[in-house]
Amino acid sequence: MTPFSNHPDLKRFLDRLTSRSVLSEEEQLAILSLPSHVEQVQSNRDFVPLGVNVDHACLIVAGLVGRFGQNSEGNRQITAIHIPGDMADLHSVVQPMTGSALQALSVATILRIPHVAIRTVVARHPAIAEALWRDCMVDASILSQWVVNVGRGDARERVAHLICEMAIRLRGSPRRTDILFDFPITQTQLADATGLTPVHVNRTLQSLRREGIVEWSRGNVVRIPEWDALAAAGDFDPDYLQTNVKPQQRLGPVDADWSPVAAHNAHGPH
Repeated sequence: MTPFSNHPDLKRFLDRLTSRSVLSEEEQLAILSLPSHVEQVQSNRDFVPLGVNVDHACLIVAGLVGRFGQNSEGNRQITAIHIPGDMADLHSVVQPMTGSALQALSVATILRIPHVAIRTVVARHPAIAEALWRDCMVDASILSQWVVNVGRGDARERVAHLICEMAIRLRGSPRRTDILFDFPITQTQLADATGLTPVHVNRTLQSLRREGIVEWSRGNVVRIPEWDALAAAGDFDPDYLQTNVKPQQRLGPVDADWSPVAAHNAHGPH
């Protein structure tokens, strides 16, 4: 294993943070200076297993990664798909015991960043802690929407919704017609992400193709000829992705004189 070192792909993660948070030049440099170890993971390999203590977080540099849970019979459910720029298990910094696992859905490149380095940076720079907290909230918002999509959508809605989400996350705000993006995922993996069987996913994709609103090539290139039609099929509203959230004034402490004791004395029983 090569030693931990600074890596240029941390810039993509920094760009993700600064898209929603205000960070000073010094704070941005602290993110870019985080030590990391690069690793390539083959498709279908678990690189963060269930039920273990980890001492690093994983930043996705290339490829697709699935977060999944598993029942006692070994059946898996993909609960999130992570793309380049995502810190897939940032939450592990405060909860090192893995309650979910990570698997490469395609050949993937990851950066392992030590928890101790992240904790040191946020202790020195509270604004970075705020930015990481906000980033975790985006992941939580996506997870919440996935629960609704799988729990309340029919097969057509589930598949169309997931394709719309990945189009936004991989391409940004899409054009209304002729959207193209690489989505290297198998129909079995798509089934695990939508709570369907591979056969049901295949039939659903065939139906969407016949309607002329999705094309999916053998090279895993997805084409969306009519965005509005696909979004309607998936009952898709992109607000939960929070791509429209812009960096705002740094929050910081509201009242520098506030203290738990003073608050208790002011509002507690007398």
